[in-house]
Amino acid sequence: MSVSEAGSSNGSGANARHADSASWRQFAEATTQESFCTSWLSLQCRMVAGVAGGVVLLGAPAEGRPYTPVAFWPDRQRNLKHLAEVAERALAERRGLILKRSDNGNGAGGRTHFDVAYPIQTHQRLYGVVALDIDPRPESELNEVMRQLQWGSAWLEVLHYRSGASRSAAPNERLQAVVDSMATIVGQEKFRGAATAFVTALASKLACDRVSLGFQRKGAIEIAALSHSAQFGADTNLLRAIAAAMEEALDQQATVVFPLRAERELTGTRAHADLARQYGNGAICSVPIRSAEGVCGAVTFERPIDQPFDSATVELCEAVVGMAGPILQVQQRDDRPLWRKTLDAGRTQLEHLIGPRHMVLKFSVFGALLLISFLALAKGDYRVTAKTVVEPEVRRALAAPVNGYIAEARFRAGDPIRQGQLLAKLDDRELRLERARWHSQEEQSLKQYYEALGNRNAAQAQVLAAQIDQARAQVALIDDQLARIQVTAPFDGVIVAGDWSQSLGAPIERGQVIFEVAPLEAYRVILQVDERSIADVALGKRGQIILSGFPSQPLPFAVKQITPISTASEGRNFFRVEAELMGKTAGVQPGMEGVGKIEIDRRRLIWIWTHEVTDWLRLKVWYWLP
Repeated sequence: MSVSEAGSSNGSGANARHADSASWRQFAEATTQESFCTSWLSLQCRMVAGVAGGVVLLGAPAEGRPYTPVAFWPDRQRNLKHLAEVAERALAERRGLILKRSDNGNGAGGRTHFDVAYPIQTHQRLYGVVALDIDPRPESELNEVMRQLQWGSAWLEVLHYRSGASRSAAPNERLQAVVDSMATIVGQEKFRGAATAFVTALASKLACDRVSLGFQRKGAIEIAALSHSAQFGADTNLLRAIAAAMEEALDQQATVVFPLRAERELTGTRAHADLARQYGNGAICSVPIRSAEGVCGAVTFERPIDQPFDSATVELCEAVVGMAGPILQVQQRDDRPLWRKTLDAGRTQLEHLIGPRHMVLKFSVFGALLLISFLALAKGDYRVTAKTVVEPEVRRALAAPVNGYIAEARFRAGDPIRQGQLLAKLDDRELRLERARWHSQEEQSLKQYYEALGNRNAAQAQVLAAQIDQARAQVALIDDQLARIQVTAPFDGVIVAGDWSQSLGAPIERGQVIFEVAPLEAYRVILQVDERSIADVALGKRGQIILSGFPSQPLPFAVKQITPISTASEGRNFFRVEAELMGKTAGVQPGMEGVGKIEIDRRRLIWIWTHEVTDWLRLKVWYWLP
């Protein structure tokens, strides 16, 4: 895996941090050339976006060993013969090379891709090349891929040392120990622990008195870890001196070694000399940490004056820092507190906004500002929305006049009716029998009355006269009941409740409702207004309702009454507001539901769309305030 790619962004860095520990273990524990190159190539290709294939070739033609493939990605079955040309040219020119290719050979269609190769060499001797087939991308990203291969090839140089081709066993053991120290980074969950373990391992394996790690923040170096020190003060002369040495390396964007060597005579070492003079470690080496954004930090190695840093040790330090530095930078970013991440993200976006490039972001922010300005200045109609149901303005109940049975029922709910039309009729047989009985009793009492008068029996005549009056009253009562057993329509309208067509012969008691009727084209609108909006509603306010049955026909209305009693529904309180439909109401039926909007006034659009949220926030803040 290329560490430079891991440092290029938070997303790719997160992948490096959470890389499969098994792959890292295989990489660290590789004992053969093939396994080492295979695991290295796999990690490299995983971190470079859009890699179609890759190959590593190693050899030594001067010693009679030609260049042969030792590792393939993703597998050996992939046809990678097209990478032969770029690999041969990179070896011949002894430099990294990028060639643009197309599957059909002329670039006019097919898959366009780039062949990238970088030679592997140590001490001006070539011993291999790595070649990748990658998808098209901008030139700047191609340079990043090339830089990644350059940094990653340091591990193949480590392989060269480990192979024992030109080194003794002792340096090989040191390289293995450094690889093991890399595994300590992956094994730590937090940045502080990983950084301390890393610098401590380097100090032990490279025989350094002190190894320091620092990253750039707000234009200055901030020391992140010291070897053999879990805690250290942030404001000490030692840390300031180490930071100055690191900044000296960052300013020159090159490795600084003190005392100077012949090949690095032009390197400035003033801060390093001050650090050596003040704290006694006469040999100092500072290696900058590079990422996709540029130089972001440094690692400073300190040794006694009698153990200076030779070329081999400096190259080893550069390889280790090039691999570990970006990974540690990503871990540091991930371990930041949330407020720091938010602040840094905001600062980065601000830099993108006011800096060059990033035109999409600039246009997006400009468009958002225009939209917010428009919403803040423009006004629109503010309307209160409420669930609505249509009810008849008059609802009359037709009840049974006497106890009896349903003999006839010609209508049911929903049927239109006309005034005087027979709706239902009760069975009158019992009433007629009762009338006949009382009429017979009247005739009998009348006959006895005349006989009492003929016998001059005044007392008997008075009793019989009272019985005659009682019989006549009962007959009159029954005649009145017979006149009312027919239920007729009191006006033109529609039946809104009642269906006795399936209950003929059923008993019914006096006063029991048979039908409920309502007049046609006389309706009222009932709106359930949320308590949060009821203060804006007033008598006379107008609005429109759209019913489910007529979604394309808005009906105007005017508010007539606001009931000062709320009802609970769906976890909220609603007030009942009555309104009168205006204009034509053809086709409207009682019970229809819809959505009504009461027009209040004109207000700013941003208030209309956000006032519910702001009101809710005000209530929550008020609730939690002491």
